[in-house]
Amino acid sequence: MWLVVVLVWLLVMAAGTYWYLFGKPSPFSMESVRPPGSLELDQKKRDTVLKQGFSLDKVPENLDAIVIGSGIGGLTAAAVLAKAGKKVLVLEQHDQAGGCCHTYIEKGFEFDVGLHYIGQMHENSLLRIAMDQITEGQMQFVKLEQHFDTITIGSGEERREYTIYSGKTEMEAHLKKQFPNDTKAIEEFFKFMKLSARKTHYLATLKLIPQWLALFLLKSGIAHLASSIFRHSGYSALELANSLTSNKDLHIIFSYFFYGVPPRDSSSVINALLLHHYKRGAYYPRGGGSEIPFHIIPVIQKSGGNVLVRAHVSRVLVDKDGAACGVAVRKGQEEVEVKAPVVISNCGIFNTLRKFLPPEIHTKPEVQDRLNMMKHGKGSFLVFSEKMLKMKDPGFGCKSCMTILAMVNYEWFEEWKDMTVRKRGDDYMEYKMRFANKLFDWACLHFPKLRDKLVFQDVATPLTNVHYLGAQRGAMYSSEHNLDRFHAEAIARNRCSTPVKNLYISGQDVFSCGIAGALHGGLLCASTVLDHIVYIDLLLLKMKLKRKKAKEMAKQSKKQK
Repeated sequence: MWLVVVLVWLLVMAAGTYWYLFGKPSPFSMESVRPPGSLELDQKKRDTVLKQGFSLDKVPENLDAIVIGSGIGGLTAAAVLAKAGKKVLVLEQHDQAGGCCHTYIEKGFEFDVGLHYIGQMHENSLLRIAMDQITEGQMQFVKLEQHFDTITIGSGEERREYTIYSGKTEMEAHLKKQFPNDTKAIEEFFKFMKLSARKTHYLATLKLIPQWLALFLLKSGIAHLASSIFRHSGYSALELANSLTSNKDLHIIFSYFFYGVPPRDSSSVINALLLHHYKRGAYYPRGGGSEIPFHIIPVIQKSGGNVLVRAHVSRVLVDKDGAACGVAVRKGQEEVEVKAPVVISNCGIFNTLRKFLPPEIHTKPEVQDRLNMMKHGKGSFLVFSEKMLKMKDPGFGCKSCMTILAMVNYEWFEEWKDMTVRKRGDDYMEYKMRFANKLFDWACLHFPKLRDKLVFQDVATPLTNVHYLGAQRGAMYSSEHNLDRFHAEAIARNRCSTPVKNLYISGQDVFSCGIAGALHGGLLCASTVLDHIVYIDLLLLKMKLKRKKAKEMAKQSKKQK
């Protein structure tokens, strides 16, 4: 009798698991991807997509979800929900959609705000497949030269330069040529990179399975038996580097993608993933970073949703049961309420739980516990410079853009935080230009010809990022990516759902920073809202595409014979 009960229970569990993983229709399909069209260069036509201002008549009826913030994390979550048949409204406080993917034009020059280049956009990579799905194949990426980065250490006679190459085998081989005495250390680091890349989905799974189960697997040691990634994620980048070599220059290269956290306080796994991200090449979107929101927005609109800008969300509406049920949008001196059964915030955990929720909610212990898991990230300081390069023909020239990014403390600029943007006075202008000039002088030490070519310069401080991006304390990479955040147990607890029912988090605060990190935050959020792991759909689609590619290559081989 007991055997029958156990067998029936196992059968029910197996059937339930199968239904959860595969029983719901996939939001993705090969058929939804179209050949990319020509670039839209008419700015007025682009503005009708990227700069559609908020008004009540543009808000769709019977919304399924509202997304606060139109960064890549918010747009990804919205697009996946839209492809699943949901009607989604995305609200952006700036006058242009895109977050760090938006571009702006100043005095005839166009600048990318946050996207410099992106990795893992090679054919049939998981990230490329996801990008193709949320843009329906309209994004085109240009692969950068194999030598895509240079690291300069020291100055004067002590200056050393190291070049970073992309390539499945070339990245490692090229580093070995530059560090012939540390080939073993480089081999071990690249093994660790491969482990991190192949097993990161285990860490993501901690956010998708029930929290009690994730914590049970970790605390019981079962998870650690399955993979060492759970231990390594809480291992600092400096500890890893020290275990491999005493060469300080190589230490820097192993963790040179700086996001405001020194190697002693950053996760070895995250640092390894950032370098691995470019192993198969660095890519730039043809047409600039704003092409990404430009092509995601129509996907959201296709299911009856919309993306509206100049929509200042002042608070999340909470019903009598303490569940999120919409948002209030500030319109002049008034507030307009927009209702939906699901609210997704792409504005960071501090804005979401501290700024948007009423005091009686955000002071609750469970909300405070969630906030205490995170720390504020470093502020970002950017110098945008345009150079005019003259050609042999005196009638022609070409423009070149340079962005200098440095991490700074928000407190250095805090005294001007309550002043209106572009009206903060001469003291503020002189103060920020001292930073900008120092950074530009430093750049000219490495590229002396820059100084004579400079025709325009613009500067963004943490206060600029607060105003235009809604970035908490001007942190473009959102909350600090410190070591505590990437211990396996913290990863399991820091998920898309929040202590407030029907309120979810998307973007960089879900897993990691950058365009790719925020996009994955959107995929994780959509999986949570839909109660369906969309990564499985992406992996199945990847297998189909690989089979299709293999058949095409086989046909081509037969023709050549």
